Amino acid sequence: MQPAKKSFFERLTGNGRVEDEMIDGEESDSRANILEESETDGQLTVDVYQTPNEIVIRTMVAGVKPEDLDINITRDMVSIRGSREESTESHNQDYFHRELYWGSFSRTIMLPEEIEVEEAEAVERHGLLTIKLPKIDKSKQNKLRVKSV
Repeated sequence: MQPAKKSFFERLTGNGRVEDEMIDGEESDSRANILEESETDGQLTVDVYQTPNEIVIRTMVAGVKPEDLDINITRDMVSIRGSREESTESHNQDYFHRELYWGSFSRTIMLPEEIEVEEAEAVERHGLLTIKLPKIDKSKQNKLRVKSV
């Protein structure tokens, strides 16, 4: 029996965790091993794609100041953490419908290739965070000169 699939808005807003779908014991999504979420924080939705020279991660962080984002990068993994603070303009009983996610969020992305950590860059514009991660050039060669002592 397959678990109930979360709606688009539940996945978008972080209301619950999207479980990996299994079909006959096989993972139905080949990216399931690449993307992971923390169970304690809200789910941060991401797009991950690659160009010939870099891996690009895009995510919506509207309502979060760039200095309040914590991005940790290793050669094969990226972790993004932050928190959206809810304004207290209205009380819970005043809402007809609530879908926006407030509170802490995080996402850990396992990268399909190693990257150059020192050359990574992150840019936030109009709530869209774009992280560019240059791939390691494995074909790059260096001549090593032998010194005589």
